[in-house]
Amino acid sequence: MRIDIPEGKDAIEYVWGEMVPGIGAAASRFSLAVYAHTTLGLREFEAARLRIAQINGCAFCLDWRTERDGVKVEDGFAEAVADWRTTGAFDARTRLAAEYAERYALDHHGLDEEFWARMSAHYSQLEIVELSMCLGSWLAFGRLNHVLGLDTACRLPSGRTPAPARPGGPAPAGAPSGTDTPAGADVPSGTGLPSETDLPSPAEARSRR
Repeated sequence: MRIDIPEGKDAIEYVWGEMVPGIGAAASRFSLAVYAHTTLGLREFEAARLRIAQINGCAFCLDWRTERDGVKVEDGFAEAVADWRTTGAFDARTRLAAEYAERYALDHHGLDEEFWARMSAHYSQLEIVELSMCLGSWLAFGRLNHVLGLDTACRLPSGRTPAPARPGGPAPAGAPSGTDTPAGADVPSGTGLPSETDLPSPAEARSRR
């Protein structure tokens, strides 16, 4: 943990809500909005999200599984995401989602015309923009939480004890799986992100310092 958290305070709510309330509330709304307003299918959504989580090494993000109408991706999905080039478990859209996530995070200058031709053959322009915004949210906020050590200070959805990724690299492909959630009003339980009702106003936050 890189930030001193007062005793009895939730790390995520304190850092996002009390330390920088003017920024944290907006960041939380954006982070949650990608869940609330996505039109992407669950498998491509989770393939992209988990590949970013694996690269970031965020323990909470790796452990989280997005659920829609009681449905989650199958056991072993995270391992398939790490092996997106060769896995037989993915269709073209899911494989491309994992590839785009990896290249967005590690090689965005290398996204060439050949790649965009393949993306355009399987995704509409609206879907490409939406997926790009999702990737931006996951990359930024998952990395922020990991860099500051917040991902190891919160309760994981699975109940596991958070374990930091190995120094100098992403978490192992089979490590626990992914964070983030729907936004705006209600936050699903166990997401690790504060809802707007959890965040103090800037004036309230300043008065607590």
